[in-house]
Amino acid sequence: MRINFLKVISLLVFVTPLTGLAAPVLVDTAWVAKHMDDPKLLLVDMAVEDTQYQRFHLSGAVYLPYAAIVYTRKDGVSVRVPDQHLIKVLGLMGITADHHVVIYDDMGGLQAGRLFWELERIGHRQVSVMDGGLVRWVLEGRKVVAAPTLPKPNQYWRTKLAGRANDAKLEEVVIARDKRTAVLLDVRSKEEYLGNENLKKHNKPSGHIPGARWWPWDQSVGFNAGFKLKDRIDLLASLAAIGVKDKSAPVITYCRSGHRAAQSYLVLRHLGFTQVSLYDGSMAEYVRDPKAVLKTGASP
Repeated sequence: MRINFLKVISLLVFVTPLTGLAAPVLVDTAWVAKHMDDPKLLLVDMAVEDTQYQRFHLSGAVYLPYAAIVYTRKDGVSVRVPDQHLIKVLGLMGITADHHVVIYDDMGGLQAGRLFWELERIGHRQVSVMDGGLVRWVLEGRKVVAAPTLPKPNQYWRTKLAGRANDAKLEEVVIARDKRTAVLLDVRSKEEYLGNENLKKHNKPSGHIPGARWWPWDQSVGFNAGFKLKDRIDLLASLAAIGVKDKSAPVITYCRSGHRAAQSYLVLRHLGFTQVSLYDGSMAEYVRDPKAVLKTGASP
């Protein structure tokens, strides 16, 4: 049975202070297993397909489809939903501002990174992603259930804490391109970054934004090791190899639609980078700019 989590429910938005220390960006499966009975913990399943959730998921986890927090504009660009809509979605999921939200998926953070980015953006204090997600959990032989957890809708109370300025706009990307005010990180495939005629034939962006370094999102995931993120030292070394070393310097991640770039945002935050932003419109928006410039080849 398909569950409709997106029906319209009228919710009011209030403001309240939130106390407590920030949660770690990543928590492991053992930590989640230990804290599953904590009433302040709320698990969010963002498996790629809702049929996966219907087969099995962590006990107590509510399901949030990726499509619930993105929408397609009239120009065909997929971007984040307006804050008012996001607040309603969070309320429908039963999430409150004092919950420690732990998100997981079955794709190495590809889905979970998006909600993590959103919650950091609006100032939700306690949010983490379960490293390895559902894949790691199952490989370790931990308990899963099939019966859905029906959310208990409530009001999501906005906090007075300032959110992160992590939503890069086209104007910021152009300035970063022209004046090198931030590191542009292209996390698409090698073919997309290099550019070729085949992509052009299919009306896909061919090449990268001038100055952008190439750091494909999937190289951060150990797909043969339970979908956990790779070792921190190795990830930092791979970034240093392309000249990304200063954790306090501004970094803007982008891909084609902001999907893969959200996972890379998550990884960089895990690695301790403090000024990371996601260019939500990514290449789908960038190439619509009449003044857009693309560069082909391996050099930034």
